[in-house]
Amino acid sequence: MPNIHKILYVSHAAEDESGGLMQAFAVARNHQAKIKVLMVCPAVPEGFEEFSQLCMDTMLERVKGEIEATRIRMDLPEDKTNLEIESDCGSRPAERVIRRVLREGYDLVIKNVEGRTQLKGFKAMDMDLLRKCPCPIWLCRSIKQPHTKIQVAVAIDPECEGGSSYDLAIRLLRWSRVLADSCSGVLYVISCWDFDIDGYLRHHFPLNASEEELDEATDAARAQHRSMLDVLIRASGIDGEIQVHHVVAHPDSFIPLLIDEENLDLLVMGTVGRAGIPGFIMGNTAENILQKVSCSLLALKPSDFVSPIKG
Repeated sequence: MPNIHKILYVSHAAEDESGGLMQAFAVARNHQAKIKVLMVCPAVPEGFEEFSQLCMDTMLERVKGEIEATRIRMDLPEDKTNLEIESDCGSRPAERVIRRVLREGYDLVIKNVEGRTQLKGFKAMDMDLLRKCPCPIWLCRSIKQPHTKIQVAVAIDPECEGGSSYDLAIRLLRWSRVLADSCSGVLYVISCWDFDIDGYLRHHFPLNASEEELDEATDAARAQHRSMLDVLIRASGIDGEIQVHHVVAHPDSFIPLLIDEENLDLLVMGTVGRAGIPGFIMGNTAENILQKVSCSLLALKPSDFVSPIKG
C-alpha cells in the first residue's frame, strides 16, 4: 500500500465503531499515516434547530469514547489517537465525503459498513462511495480473530489489455501483498476463468469436433488463462506465501462462496469495468460480487478514473 499518508475515517457516530477504528489505526500504524475523523449525519429537521448543538456534542463524545476504547484495546500511545474530528451534516452524505477527498487529497477512505445488521452486500451510501470516490475505499466488517490470523484475498482478472486495466491489476496484487504480510502472511489470489465450453460450444453450435478435441481446446484455453495470471503475478514483483484459486466459475458466484468457505476477512478488488462506456462507473460483475460479499472490502479504481462528483 504505497503512498498512504492521509486517511479519512468516516463515522456515522451512531453505532459501534470499534471494528472500523481498529482497522483504520492498524493501517495508519503500518504506514505512518495521519487520520482525520469525519462524522456524517442527516440535517437536523426543521423545528429542531435548537437541539442541533446538543446532538453534535453527543455525537462527538460518543466518537471520542470509541477512539479511546480502541486505543486501549490496541495498546496505542495517546499521541497516536489524538485525531482531528469534524462533522458534516446534510443530505447526500457520500457526495459530501467525496468532495472532502477531492479538496483535501486523501489517499484512503475507511468506514464501517453501513448498518450493523448488513451481513452481506452494501447499502446506498457505501455503494455510492464504491462507484464514485476517486481514492481507495475500505469498508469494514467486524473481524474477531487476532491481527496475525486475518486472511487477505485479492480478486484478479488477468485478461487486462494494458493501460489502466493492467496497472490496476498490478496495484491490486501489490496492495494485497502488503496487507497479507501485515496479517497472516498468506495471500489468496482468486481468478475465475469463465469459459463455459459445455454450456455454449457443445450445446449451441453444430460443431463437428470430437469430444476429445473440445476437451483439448478447453484445456488449452485454461492453461493460457493461468499462464496470463502467473505472468501478471511475476510482473507485480510480489513474493511470500500465495494460494492461487484458479477455477472455471462465474466470479460473482465463486468469490463470495470462497470467502465464506475459507473464512476470509478482507477482499481486495477493482470496482470499475473495462467497458469504456461513458457513465459506466462500475462493472456488472463487480456490482454482483459486492452484493454478496460478507467480509471487509478494499476497493481500488484505475489511476485514470475521474469521479462524476466535483469538488
